[in-house]
Amino acid sequence: MRLRRPPLHYPDRPFHHLLQDSADRHPEEVGLIFEQDRYTYRELDGIGNAFAHWLAANGIGRGDRVALVVTNRPEWVLAHHGITQVGAAAVLVNPAWKHVELEHVLALTEPRAIVADAEIAAVLEAAGAPALRISVDDPAPEGWASFWDAVYSHPGTRPTFLTDDEFADLECSLPFSSGTTGMPKAVRHSHRSLTTAAIQWKAAAVIGETDRLQFFLPLFGIYGIVTVMCALNAGAPLTLFARFDLRTMLEHIEQERITIGFGAAPIAVAMANLADLERYDLSSLRYFLWAATPISADVANRVTERSGIRWLHAYGSTEVPPLHTNPVLRPDLWRLDSPGLPDHDVEVRIVGLDTDHDVEPGAEGEILVRSPSRMLGYLPEEANEDAWRGDWFRTGDVGWVEPDGWLHITDRAKEMLKVSGFSVAPVEIEKVLFSHDGVADCAVYALSDGMGGDLAKAAVVKAEGASVSEEELRAFVAERLATYKHLRAVTFVDDIPRTASGKVLRRVLRDNDPAAPPS
Repeated sequence: MRLRRPPLHYPDRPFHHLLQDSADRHPEEVGLIFEQDRYTYRELDGIGNAFAHWLAANGIGRGDRVALVVTNRPEWVLAHHGITQVGAAAVLVNPAWKHVELEHVLALTEPRAIVADAEIAAVLEAAGAPALRISVDDPAPEGWASFWDAVYSHPGTRPTFLTDDEFADLECSLPFSSGTTGMPKAVRHSHRSLTTAAIQWKAAAVIGETDRLQFFLPLFGIYGIVTVMCALNAGAPLTLFARFDLRTMLEHIEQERITIGFGAAPIAVAMANLADLERYDLSSLRYFLWAATPISADVANRVTERSGIRWLHAYGSTEVPPLHTNPVLRPDLWRLDSPGLPDHDVEVRIVGLDTDHDVEPGAEGEILVRSPSRMLGYLPEEANEDAWRGDWFRTGDVGWVEPDGWLHITDRAKEMLKVSGFSVAPVEIEKVLFSHDGVADCAVYALSDGMGGDLAKAAVVKAEGASVSEEELRAFVAERLATYKHLRAVTFVDDIPRTASGKVLRRVLRDNDPAAPPS
């Protein structure tokens, strides 16, 4: 029985060639569906090409960066295709971020142009958006060019600004990964690393032309960009949703005969709690894949018993995608307690938390990985200092492996919160709290949301004489950070437990919290 995944060949070609290949193989087939619109592979390629010509005519080229601040819609995919073809890199910004976050990422990455939804144009301008601004909505706001006017004013021929071998190590996309020491870090991926990741993912997930996919998770994350390009390259039609709605999703599976769905633990919980789940014909699904957040076996099994849906567990990181997947072609071996075996050309080590030496199978330690899909590095540069052990990436996750390679993840060494599938750095919320006059000291820690994820709670020491309330602090954070970073609760304490070096003891806060479940 062969379970270990064999090595693969990765063509040394630019990331955008993955879509171009499909446009050459089956140009008139539908590749992308959004609401009432259907785009063929030829159209997707041609529109992206035209936008590349417009960017070049406006001075954007090799080594530049273009911020992409667009919600889930075809223009995200089209703009990305154009940006990369001129040798520029797409900075993948969360449209839900607010002024503080946007100001940080724009200053960090220094984009020369920005593509965005019209409704957030004013926020971006206030945060320091570059002068070259493109709106994906018509009419475009004052001072912004129209994406569609740009497209219709240029030819759909493929640009030849750079030769294929000039792309390999160029920056291609910069998604963000929250760090424990401050604001989000930009993760610099090259054409080579993302092309590799898409091929690894397509092979591990066994996605082909007979599949039909749907996706409603955010495109700006590594999960989004790799999955979308993997689908486009496989020739598997992909339906994109602007947001998650459970009944819309289920109806679409039934009507379009979707074969693969993507989600996270809250979606499984919503399905398990839907009173009439059985009314939907979901028999076309080969599997529903979840990553980003763990899922309880009880919830997964309830959905399977009621609908027949099988869950495929996977694991990856923004910095080195993908990493582990259950063996798709052996559904008899699928497990809910493990994200599976290493994907093609992925190597894994478990090292002691205090020694950095490899531990024996079954022993717990930090998970280190090595793969040709690895990032170029972080911005800011200082974030790279502790990210590597030689050429092994430190995931920050704690776990162990069975002798035959099945991985188990037990904790997060870097103290990240996982809120609705998003990584949240406690320090980022703490920085906002510290800017409030009524806060003398604080620490943010995680409580369970009951669905396999976290809720953010803050312990706060009031400044002398302050009369600040929980409601005031929660509103203060809500005004400054994206919704998934909002505090769900605040407790006032006399002091924050810390080590001698000043490090917050978050586990102590959690263990002493009466709202926390017993460990």
